[in-house]
Amino acid sequence: MDEREVRKFLEAVKGGKLTVESAVEKLKKLPYEDLGFAKIDHHRSLRQGFPEVIFARKKTPKQVAEIVRGMLRAKSSHNILITRGDKQIFAAVKKISRAAKFHGLSGAITISRSAQNNGKGFILVVTAGTSDIPVAEEALVTAQMMGHRAEAIYDVGVAGLHRLLEHREKLMQARVIICVAGMEGALPSVVAGLVSAPVIAVPTSTGYGSSFGGLTALLAMLNSCSSNVSVVNIDNGFGAGCVAGVINRL
Repeated sequence: MDEREVRKFLEAVKGGKLTVESAVEKLKKLPYEDLGFAKIDHHRSLRQGFPEVIFARKKTPKQVAEIVRGMLRAKSSHNILITRGDKQIFAAVKKISRAAKFHGLSGAITISRSAQNNGKGFILVVTAGTSDIPVAEEALVTAQMMGHRAEAIYDVGVAGLHRLLEHREKLMQARVIICVAGMEGALPSVVAGLVSAPVIAVPTSTGYGSSFGGLTALLAMLNSCSSNVSVVNIDNGFGAGCVAGVINRL
């Protein structure tokens, strides 16, 4: 439930459309529902504006499906997002909801139930290379599921800056920019030097041996001389999309 739904719920009780017994039964599952192996945080959307996101890695398809079933039972109108899933998990979720969609590059699984726009502008996701797209897709899908207009520009890294400068107008228009890069992680500093918007840098594990699984890119981004850059963890597209959404709704 978000604040709007809580108000509708209370008005329904007040107006006699919902019995006290039904209301009590519904409130029993707030603030969380205990499934034994997981506790669904039904109050999270009320506290933070977006419901709990399911991290699928290391969970079984059955566990993820049961969590989704519990979220759907709550009768919330919020979108449902599952990150780091696979085809097996998607097949299990699809049996619960025909609206489920699989985003193959990132492994994200979405169930769209609301088209409400929660943003003040749009979020732009930019990648240095094609190999960074899976992480970028996770950020893009996260922002979209949170109710924001989000677009992407791929493969505009520093090895060919003319590719980036071709999109300078779009960069200037964005309210928040998510910049995804591996290798030496230089792109966020360049992008941030062109715009006044906050730039969220996402280091990826893309690169050769001395990239150390993304550590080189992470340290480069943390040491950026562009003052409008902040950094999330390696390959954390979800975290970047979430923070961008919070900024864009302010």
